[in-house]
Amino acid sequence: MFSRAKEQLKQLFGYETFRTGQEEIIKKVLAGEDALGIMPTGGGKSICYQIPALILPGVTIVVSPLISLMKDQVDALTELEIPATYLNSTLTAVEERERQADIINGSYKLVYIAPERFEQPSFQQLLASIQLSLIAIDEAHCMSQWGHDFRPSYLLLPKWIQRLHDKPTVLALTATATTQVQQDLQDYLHIDDQNIVVTGFARENLQFQVKKGIDKKQFLLSYISSKKQESGIIYASTRKEVELVEELLLKKGISVTSYHGGMSEKVRSEAQEAFIYDRSKVIVATNAFGMGIDKSNVRYIVHYSMPRTIEAYYQEAGRAGRDGEDSECVLLFSPQDIRTQSFLIEQSDRDTERQEMEFQKLQQMTAFCHTERCLQQYLLHYFGDKTIEKCGRCSNCVQTGNKVDRTKEAQMVFSCIKRVRERFGKTIIAQILVGSSSQKITQFELNKLPTYGLLKDWTQKQIASFIDLLTAEEYISPTGNSYPTLSLTEKALFVLKGETIVEVLETIVEKTPEQQDDVFEALRELRTRLATSQSVPPYMVFSDRTLREMSQFVPQTEEEFLQISGVGQQKSDKYSQEFLSVLQTYADKKPDGVSASITPVDKPKATKGKYLETAHHLKNVESISDLASQLNLTERTVINHLIRAHQEGIELNLANYVDEENIVLIQRVAEEVGTERLRPIKDALPEHISYQDIRFTLGI
Repeated sequence: MFSRAKEQLKQLFGYETFRTGQEEIIKKVLAGEDALGIMPTGGGKSICYQIPALILPGVTIVVSPLISLMKDQVDALTELEIPATYLNSTLTAVEERERQADIINGSYKLVYIAPERFEQPSFQQLLASIQLSLIAIDEAHCMSQWGHDFRPSYLLLPKWIQRLHDKPTVLALTATATTQVQQDLQDYLHIDDQNIVVTGFARENLQFQVKKGIDKKQFLLSYISSKKQESGIIYASTRKEVELVEELLLKKGISVTSYHGGMSEKVRSEAQEAFIYDRSKVIVATNAFGMGIDKSNVRYIVHYSMPRTIEAYYQEAGRAGRDGEDSECVLLFSPQDIRTQSFLIEQSDRDTERQEMEFQKLQQMTAFCHTERCLQQYLLHYFGDKTIEKCGRCSNCVQTGNKVDRTKEAQMVFSCIKRVRERFGKTIIAQILVGSSSQKITQFELNKLPTYGLLKDWTQKQIASFIDLLTAEEYISPTGNSYPTLSLTEKALFVLKGETIVEVLETIVEKTPEQQDDVFEALRELRTRLATSQSVPPYMVFSDRTLREMSQFVPQTEEEFLQISGVGQQKSDKYSQEFLSVLQTYADKKPDGVSASITPVDKPKATKGKYLETAHHLKNVESISDLASQLNLTERTVINHLIRAHQEGIELNLANYVDEENIVLIQRVAEEVGTERLRPIKDALPEHISYQDIRFTLGI
């Protein structure tokens, strides 16, 4: 029987040999044994049930979580002249009756359904009327409450399967199963140990990168511009973020479309089709996009913001390079990503236990962004694969720099956590160590602790980043909620006792403007020489703005050089060798991230009568712009008037002019970073939240 499977592989799919794990799974299914297959995204899971479906008598039912996934799979099979169909809510009553009749008459070998379909009496009657040989459960991790995408309807599948008169063979497949999820699936489906096939999670052709402390917009424009002929997916956390990123790219003339759950089915389908057929090279999407999309030539995945779980990240990143060619997975991290995901968890309708689980997964995802270990190794360990070899190609593996001993500073952090009896979170610990005089520090008399001000030579941001690193390396364990407190692990206790040391990659102090000017002048001198030798104006080599950015970030490799705004592939090929030779002489001045300058906010100025008049008119209009037009003032002046009135005791609910979800985020960030300056608050918030939103929310 297996010889037929090999024939089908060559004849229908065009492959000479099976991929790792496929042959073993197919043999078990053809022998009538229930099996669980855990294979990486792009590892060829579909073939594991599609080929047996063609060989076994009767019908194979495929349980699939998304309607779009069903349609894509059926379209692909139909193209291969394999008889397949689906039953879902997009069909009219007449169409559904016709398809059910065709299924009974043996017209189809594969039928795709959602798990909820089992609950319908008409479908149960259909199953009783056909020869059912195999049930394939795709995305089987949805069955486990520990999975990142748990669906109660999946959990009911074992019950429905057991009720069938003649129980078929069952094959469960997933790409993202931790050890705990794997055990759940094995228990629910009663699968024997010898019938579990785990091919490993490693994707040797993917290069994982985490970028921190960068201007996301600037990086994205530079990165996408260097890959104009390649297909890529950009994932964002919210619909607003999707729209902002799409607009950013469109303004630069980049071929881009977007996809999110707020669009109609028709618009989403058109966007998906445009991407699949390369009419749009780039698609910006929420995590609603991509499951089951069989586009093999996706060369890069960019996460514009951090996803909520490692499972979701690995599944989404795994959509790159399904053809086996080298591809990149770039995650752009900023602290505001954590706040966005925390807010989304809190606003979900999940019970408290499930939310706590989500927060634990969020902390594990955050740790991934801060680890100094090999990124692929970190991912594999998360899924239970104890591979010890480093990949040698991720951003951590290729990062240059000396290891420095930070045992003393780590002991200070650990001691501080112990002194407060593990009752506070990262922000308070950082404030204690830096010697902050914030309200909470004085309120709880934390300024009297022996650890107060021990790291006063560091910034609060540097201490917080150091705590993130210590958390990622499992010295510190946060609690699983929206305001996690920090506790020490056994690993930290060994450090406190002086039995082990803590080494980290050297942190480079941010350059002063004078240092940056030194680099800029050296680059400008090189540009002049090159321009003279080629008889072109200097700006045609690189603009001043591009040179400024080079002097700011001091790239050391061709990859980093390409990330500079104004450096495309052509100019990199032409000039990178000369410019990098200069930049490499300033390697000691390379920062690990450049903070934006903090600009004090001017106090609003207004005469008493004028700002009171503005406040008086507010109740008669619906928006700030309407009020500005009515009074013939600029919106900025109106805002200053209203804030001044509010500060002097006039009752104005300015928060009415701010989205509720933005208010929650602003208040949380303000509590963490203080309200002395607005710039740090703005930097820590999603880009769509304006200074006006902040000032109206806080009344400052």
